[in-house]
Amino acid sequence: MFNRTFFRQHSLPLALALAALLLAIAGSSMTELLRYQVANIKTGEIWRLISANLVHLGWSHTLMNLLGLGLIWGLFWRFFSNWQWWLISLISSLSVSLGLIFLNPELVWYVGLSGVLHGLFVAGAIGAIRRGDRREAILLAAIAGKLLWEQSIGALPGSADMAGGPVVVDSHLYGAISGALAALILKPKMCCKPD
Repeated sequence: MFNRTFFRQHSLPLALALAALLLAIAGSSMTELLRYQVANIKTGEIWRLISANLVHLGWSHTLMNLLGLGLIWGLFWRFFSNWQWWLISLISSLSVSLGLIFLNPELVWYVGLSGVLHGLFVAGAIGAIRRGDRREAILLAAIAGKLLWEQSIGALPGSADMAGGPVVVDSHLYGAISGALAALILKPKMCCKPD
């Protein structure tokens, strides 16, 4: 059932989940070393541009994001190749951190995968639409509505309680925009064969 092709095809969510879980087990000292911390990034700790997306506020935040990752992957994995998903993830991760540096200079620190998840979701929906699967337009409209809500009103009710701390909604916007741009540049797979 689980063979090399399975692990290769699904390496992105498996790697992200494993990293997030191991870092959660490592605890708060590891989170502090890896989180987005604008002052540290500006003094050369550039790994934080990526690693910030792998550490979380606590177990509820970690598990909430990993459930989201599983849902997104289940919906959209077949629309891009494995290397394209890795690229979309990297672009979204960097875009979230760089967006926060340049557009939210007042933000001191940030953690979480949710910005990247928004990038993956939007990329997957656009990839599906570009492939001719028009039903995903409903999902794209739903995420656009969520982003509009967050930009005009703030975090969805209850999301801060579920995450265990404040929600940086701009990270969702930056991730979604970068995911959309990546999906418009990359050519989606036209069939569902493994990579």
